[in-house]
Amino acid sequence: MSSPLASAARLGIRRHMPRRDFLKASMGAASAAVLGGLWTRSAVALPREQDLRIVNIERTTVKLDFRPAPNRAMSRELPHWKYSEVFEVRLQSGDVGLGETLLYYTWGATDDADVARAEGRNAAALMWDDSLGAGLQMALFDAVARAAQVPVHRLLGSQVHENTPLSWWNIDTSAADMASECAEAHRQGYTAYKTKGRPWFDLWRQMDLATAAVPETFKIDMDFNDTLLDAKRALPIIKDMDAYPQFAICESPIDQANIKDNQIIRRAMKAGLAMHYGTPDPIVALKEEICDGFVVGGGASKVMAAGRVAAMANKPFWLQLVGTGITAAFSLHFGAVLSHATWPAVNCHQLFTTDMLAKPIVVRDGMAEVPTTPGLGYQLDRAALERYRVEKPRRRPDPPRLIETTWPNGQKVFYAPTGEVNFMLNPARRGETPFFRRGADTRLVPNDGSAQWRKRFEAAKNGPVFE
Repeated sequence: MSSPLASAARLGIRRHMPRRDFLKASMGAASAAVLGGLWTRSAVALPREQDLRIVNIERTTVKLDFRPAPNRAMSRELPHWKYSEVFEVRLQSGDVGLGETLLYYTWGATDDADVARAEGRNAAALMWDDSLGAGLQMALFDAVARAAQVPVHRLLGSQVHENTPLSWWNIDTSAADMASECAEAHRQGYTAYKTKGRPWFDLWRQMDLATAAVPETFKIDMDFNDTLLDAKRALPIIKDMDAYPQFAICESPIDQANIKDNQIIRRAMKAGLAMHYGTPDPIVALKEEICDGFVVGGGASKVMAAGRVAAMANKPFWLQLVGTGITAAFSLHFGAVLSHATWPAVNCHQLFTTDMLAKPIVVRDGMAEVPTTPGLGYQLDRAALERYRVEKPRRRPDPPRLIETTWPNGQKVFYAPTGEVNFMLNPARRGETPFFRRGADTRLVPNDGSAQWRKRFEAAKNGPVFE
């Protein structure tokens, strides 16, 4: 078994298979994952069928605290990320599986109907069903693996990596906070940091301060979420970012469906270009050579199928399974069996003051060991579960807040929640707000109770307000 070397494998090999061969391979990969043939190839001895019957599913909602630096950014745009639902699935054997759903950022939330559908059923027969949602599916895998006395990755396929790369993550932050977070990530053994590139912060100052805080071997990946708009406007900025030795991967600089401009950008840049798997269709992405690798997330069947297609096309990718340490632990097992999961996984568990695990995931030289003990290989921190337990919100929490972006010339733009999650991002994607400029800075404006605060807030609920 090999350990992927992050420094050597981050960009992969720019080589593609013929379209006909790719079509045949991708169909076979998807079928293998969906049909569950992976179990047979893993040579796992099944427990008795009656022992795998689900006898109880317990759900606990927790509201976690962000660490100070992430809190300044997450409270501005994504305060609802504090809420997670922890699942504990008990089998007839007495084994209990652990899972979680980050309630308002997930590929699929588990609802009451999903729980009712699973109760009393065979956990092994259900665990490949992505429609059950993140938390329940994760807990089923953990429970079955514990009953079989094997690590989760034995249920997924053949192990190819003993260690898997992890990335530190933050949403876009001030330049000072970005630098301090990169330094903290490096101190904790990480060699990669992923963040958001946004026009309401000064990219150049962010990179200047962050790269001064870490060695050149520490890599910074940046997701623009389409905000560079088109090749003409993107290329000058990407050229500037390429000048930093730490700049390694650029994700979704422009709309992924813009084939022509993505081809232009990819040919011009030194860093790797990453795209979310599935948009455009992987066949198109590979045939048109518009990216160096993928971002892969979703349920177990979807992740395994995508991972196999990426391997056949010789494309690296990072796993993007987001939550606390519970989800990060689950992600490690996919990294164990997917040969091309060699870009650092993005799990976001570093945001929180607790990772919900009795013992944390340890990262050394950018890598975490794949667990070898039964199930996820990690236990729930029950003290944290009780400390952060809350009632499950009826809807996504969206507290009133006012955000101000300023530039050295005195221009200001104010934002407030409009009811959509990406109330700052979407106007930038549409080109309705100022493009990337030096000197941009953004802050959360405290509610001082003044008439001016209230006036700006009410106006910004309908869209950005310029002053």
